[in-house]
Amino acid sequence: MDMTAQIKNTLISRIKDSKDLNFLKALQTIFDASEQELFQLSSEQKDAITIGRKQIKNGQFSSNESVINEMKEWLTKNNLVRYSQIEVSRYS
Repeated sequence: MDMTAQIKNTLISRIKDSKDLNFLKALQTIFDASEQELFQLSSEQKDAITIGRKQIKNGQFSSNESVINEMKEWLTKNNLVRYSQIEVSRYS
């Protein structure tokens, strides 16, 4: 028997044997929460995500590095900041 089946069987057995109403309610809350979406998105947000995914699929995107370089060039060109002052955090 695989690990998933063992855990399920153990949980089923423990739930059947439990007389603790608070424990059972807590389990119910966990199950209810796991069935809900983590974030509730508006239709506009869902549409924006769909459009973004299509753009990525079609190669219509820029790498993080190219955007950072473009920003550095623009800031330097417009004398808004000296190149040595530009520090960008990179999140990976």
